Amino acid sequence: MTAPVTEISLDPEASQERTDIHEPRLWRSGLWTARVIKNEDDDGWAVAMVRQGESEPALVGPWTMGRDKKNPKPLDKSAFSTLVKTASEVIRRHEQALHSALNKNLSVEIGGVRIRVALQIVPDEDDAYALLSAQNTFGEELAQVRVAPNFKLNTASATAWVETEFRKPA
Repeated sequence: MTAPVTEISLDPEASQERTDIHEPRLWRSGLWTARVIKNEDDDGWAVAMVRQGESEPALVGPWTMGRDKKNPKPLDKSAFSTLVKTASEVIRRHEQALHSALNKNLSVEIGGVRIRVALQIVPDEDDAYALLSAQNTFGEELAQVRVAPNFKLNTASATAWVETEFRKPA
């Protein structure tokens, strides 16, 4: 078992010291912690990747058995690096999906003028809402109104909003 290595960051934005751990079933370095855990569903093992400050793992996946076919293979630098890349990609894809779900846009052409209409949902447990906005072809904002978070943006609703001179939809 390797002793923990304590590093003090010279970065002024890092307010805490970071403790790196390099153990067979626990590896912590930078923003990530990998923990090899017993897979409750079968006789195997799993690895959980948790980003610093998060309560839930970003990634949980199967882990390789060791040579004795009973205990897990120990974590090492190479495996940890691969796990960090994979967990980071999972988070990136989740963020992209969330952004896509919260932000929609399309273009409509009214009287030969192309207008980009966008809907940005602002999630809030108490007061969720959405912002409906319109921009001309130069990216200049023509209008913006607050609408219900369940407002359906489609070609018909965008066209109707533009044709009513950007009056707040009902």
